[in-house]
Amino acid sequence: MNEQDAIAARLKEAREYLGLSQQDVSDQTGIPRSAVSLIESGKRRVASQELAALAKLYSRPVGHFTGEQVQDFPEDVNMLARQASTLSEKDRSELMRFTEFLIQRSQQGDGDK
Repeated sequence: MNEQDAIAARLKEAREYLGLSQQDVSDQTGIPRSAVSLIESGKRRVASQELAALAKLYSRPVGHFTGEQVQDFPEDVNMLARQASTLSEKDRSELMRFTEFLIQRSQQGDGDK
């Protein structure tokens, strides 16, 4: 797999993980939907401004997509991500709210009780 294909695969994976359609991405970034499709298929290079906009939308650093920053998560975290990706948009939203609650509780020192 060449670098362009690797970036394309990471972008598509991030979009799908968030449950966004290519049209959603287009609407939120201003990148034409057809360009999003071509980028994700590896048929078109992503411009640096586009990559920055996509990284911001996907809440990931640009280095995640270029392969410069590899995030290794524990296997249980990867499993949670895979399972969450199969949930409906409504259920993922509920899971995010619960996650935010757990983080807040942990920061208040109640997470160990």
